[in-house]
Amino acid sequence: MWTQNMIETPRGNFEYFQMGSGKPICITHQYTEFNSKGNIFAAPFTKYYTVYLINLRGCGNSIDSTSPDDFSFMNSVKDLEAIRIALGFSQWSFAGHSAGGMLGLTYAITNPNSLQKIIVGGLSASSKYMSHPDSIYCKSNPYNSRLLEILKLLKDPSKTLEQRRALNKEWNLMSFYKKEDYDRIMSRPNSGKAVNKRLDYFITTELKDYDVTDRLKAINIPAFIYCGRFDTQCPLVFSEEIAKAINHSSLTIFEKSSHNPFVEEEEAFHHFVKSTK
Repeated sequence: MWTQNMIETPRGNFEYFQMGSGKPICITHQYTEFNSKGNIFAAPFTKYYTVYLINLRGCGNSIDSTSPDDFSFMNSVKDLEAIRIALGFSQWSFAGHSAGGMLGLTYAITNPNSLQKIIVGGLSASSKYMSHPDSIYCKSNPYNSRLLEILKLLKDPSKTLEQRRALNKEWNLMSFYKKEDYDRIMSRPNSGKAVNKRLDYFITTELKDYDVTDRLKAINIPAFIYCGRFDTQCPLVFSEEIAKAINHSSLTIFEKSSHNPFVEEEEAFHHFVKSTK
């Protein structure tokens, strides 16, 4: 059972959901909000860690922004640091997927003494993945035009809940290796709704200058990198680049997955999480 909590910090009050036992691990995503249903990515970590599933600024019941730059990677890291200190931890670990993983790289680069390890995947160390032809975000990718249309439609306030669910499903299916398994896999309780104002900041502002490639070598804590062999958002080559650049790193490739190995190869992902202890 995920328990809802609020934590007061000098940077504002933040909402988080807690579950599990063991050493503390922070899990969040750059533009997603969570609720008491928990999160499919975070779930396997609860068997080996005490998970703090955090709603960043502007998500759920956490403090909202006073400036658009509050949604940057750097300010998000500052918020996470304030939360860590308020919780009384000298260190914790961090796990994040996709844009959450990119946030994790920034965290490890800027505050290595606060982290025991990072567990990140389906990510890139720069915005170059956006122009890779195997990524659905690349203009030359066959999915791209429809993806842009879906993103526009999701911002339309006249769309019903059912229409939004159908659009989100179509978007998610672009990143599934075995599309026929989608309904079965996604039928379990889950939360993780995209927060448009944070997503917009990520797309229009953060990605313009995002490139930490040359700073990866400064990460000197254990880094567990993972990726699906057929990732259609951040192709495997970018995870390989990250793992090669970080000294204390390992790369786990999920051979029958696209962007979501934690649901497409659930048992294998559980073994991977166990190996990070």
